[in-house]
Amino acid sequence: MTDKLTIKQWNEADMPREKFERLGAEALSNSELLAILIGSGNTKESAVDLMKRVMNDCGNNLNTLGKKSIAELCEYEGIGPAKAITILAACELGKRRQLEKAEERLDLGSAVAIYEHMHPLMQDLDVEEAWVLLMNRNFKLIKKVRISHGGISETAVDVRVIMKHAIMNNATVIALCHNHPSNNPRPSGDDDRLTKRMKEACQLMRIFFLDHLIITDGRYYSYHEEGKI
Repeated sequence: MTDKLTIKQWNEADMPREKFERLGAEALSNSELLAILIGSGNTKESAVDLMKRVMNDCGNNLNTLGKKSIAELCEYEGIGPAKAITILAACELGKRRQLEKAEERLDLGSAVAIYEHMHPLMQDLDVEEAWVLLMNRNFKLIKKVRISHGGISETAVDVRVIMKHAIMNNATVIALCHNHPSNNPRPSGDDDRLTKRMKEACQLMRIFFLDHLIITDGRYYSYHEEGKI
């Protein structure tokens, strides 16, 4: 009897996992995505061929597939209870995803918006912290990252680390903010020099440097609003 082939034993061109990694999920058919879930087919069919047959019987409709019972899926050679449950669990997750609203990303396109977002995190700090806000081109927040946690009057910021985070998160817009525990929002010479280094690095990397905010409890200083960026 011929042993069934697992996905790892297929020719590289037929491997849906590798295709997923190279080209992304959108390049795979429903049958190929389902084949990744079940891992193997039967002695006559690969996992992809098996799932093509299942999908054909469902009119190539995932909603119809999701209405199948475990027993009905187990009628196909190569699909046992574990694989049937995996398939139906994936269908259920797809259904739940449809019911959920997409997460609304925060719009941080102004100094006021940045201040209102970051002030609760920084208002009670007794040492300086620096954060970078990574955004897309519509000023929607992708991620915020604490870059440093320092002393009472200064904190060290490595511009290279900021650029690394921006690139890793596909950010096209960034803003920098840090607090002054003294509650004086006026920038220091070090703040000015850091802003200059950030602007130069962003220009080199073709990333839009939106602002550098100094945050205190109740006030802020914006390099953008002051025309210094």
